[in-house]
Amino acid sequence: MIQFDPEEQELLDAFDSGVLTQVENIDSELKQHKEFAKATFQKDARINIRLSSKDLRLIQKRALSEGLPYQTLISSLLHKYAEGRLIEHG
Repeated sequence: MIQFDPEEQELLDAFDSGVLTQVENIDSELKQHKEFAKATFQKDARINIRLSSKDLRLIQKRALSEGLPYQTLISSLLHKYAEGRLIEHG
């Protein structure tokens, strides 16, 4: 038998009890939400920024260890900051 974590079990119970229902036009809904997601992460603006060469090398090194292009890492950090999700450690 499949073991579900508490959150999964709660969702299954809610569906079984009728609290949650299946979406009528699932294909249409999925298409619409995929378009929302695509628009959310569309990169449509360009900026130029000056950094110290030391900072750039450190960012490139971090990006390499994460398996990301360094521009993607910088973009991700800026996005997290803009969303208020970047945590500063003191």
